[in-house]
Amino acid sequence: MPRNLDLSALRSFVTVADVGGVTRAAGYLNLTQSAVSMQIKRLEESLGLSLFLRAARKLALSPEGEQLLSYGRRMLALNDEALSLLSSTACEGEIRLGVPHDVVYPAIPGILRRMAQCYPRVRINLVSSFTLLMKQEFGRGGFDVMLTTEEAPDPAAEVLSSRGLVWVGAHEGNAWQRRPLRLGFKDTCNFRSRAQTALEEAGIPWEMATGGESEQAVEATVAADLAVSVRMLGSIPEGMVPIAGDNQLPSVGEMKLALYRANRRSDEAVDLLVSELRCAYGS
Repeated sequence: MPRNLDLSALRSFVTVADVGGVTRAAGYLNLTQSAVSMQIKRLEESLGLSLFLRAARKLALSPEGEQLLSYGRRMLALNDEALSLLSSTACEGEIRLGVPHDVVYPAIPGILRRMAQCYPRVRINLVSSFTLLMKQEFGRGGFDVMLTTEEAPDPAAEVLSSRGLVWVGAHEGNAWQRRPLRLGFKDTCNFRSRAQTALEEAGIPWEMATGGESEQAVEATVAADLAVSVRMLGSIPEGMVPIAGDNQLPSVGEMKLALYRANRRSDEAVDLLVSELRCAYGS
């Protein structure tokens, strides 16, 4: 008799592998942590294999687990596509999602992949820009769902979490010690005025080293040790590192991550997207 893999257990396994832990996977799947653990254990017993390296400090796939992961993703994608296409209530159309460029990674690619698997008829149009510009577009009806990084979100927003801001510079750089301190920001960056105010209150002279709207120009200038900038913890681009030393620059506080949802579209696909964003960016 041919054997069949348990798709529910397989989904738990793939989710744990994708998000890096049982606890986070339980949140995505709307299951308890023990239920996810039991499903993975049942899957391992049915195969007679260990899918994870239990001795590792950090959750890691075994060679057999890596092999199954590829098959599992394809099987679940086919399962979800078939159910969606054959369901009379399948969602379709477009969801317009706005996310600040500095918090797109690492969460958004995985969220978009899972949304495409669950709702293949739904197209998610991702726009990445600065909060100020996106809020203007949201007010004009440009987004169905939007994430922002801001100091004081609107009353209608759902505040997901707060993240600290840090000064960043080049690896082993010393631009942060020079005076006047040269700053690298885009003109519309929310962190720019925060940094300038903190420096003025600390009596540290500054000047702008960049201008315009090119994030690549800012990152190149900072990585070349010609300026410093401010970034949110967990979202520091390659080529930059937090500035450390005996003569620290003044604190620039923290920013809130907020979720905005328009009322024009309300269906299960938008509900799932909002749930995914809450899990990924919540406290």
